[in-house]
Amino acid sequence: MEKIPLDTPKDGELTIMIFTEGTILKPRSWSALYNHNAYIPIGESVRKIKRWQEQGAKIIYCSSRKKRQTRAMAELLKQFGFVGEFLVVREKNEKYKDIVEKIKPDILIEDDCKSIGGSWQMCITNVNAELKQRILSIVVPEFKGIDILPECIDELKNGQK
Repeated sequence: MEKIPLDTPKDGELTIMIFTEGTILKPRSWSALYNHNAYIPIGESVRKIKRWQEQGAKIIYCSSRKKRQTRAMAELLKQFGFVGEFLVVREKNEKYKDIVEKIKPDILIEDDCKSIGGSWQMCITNVNAELKQRILSIVVPEFKGIDILPECIDELKNGQK
């Protein structure tokens, strides 16, 4: 797992890991689906994540990008004003579950991966059962964003919409 720092680390008591592509970023147009440099924030995701951080959450992002593209994704997040500690990406032969098991977030927010095959592609799917029980997994429809999630961290922790 490679970590790309985004900001000064914050001592949050709650760690939220957010998948980037399809969850908080989408292609500017469908012809740009595989050009991640042409991705833009979905809805009010930048503002909402900033509010969560202001309430004490530690924000970590996870990307589908490969190692050689991670700096570009980190720069894209910074360019749009996403706040957070760092961006993580898989190393060779590493799976998303491995990242989740290392980070051990309190909350994992990701999209349903509908366009690439569904739940078997999601980060949470194959996580160790014991750890999976301790993670609040929030799944949003792909490319629809996180606007439906509560701004209040306490409501988010309780799984309210």
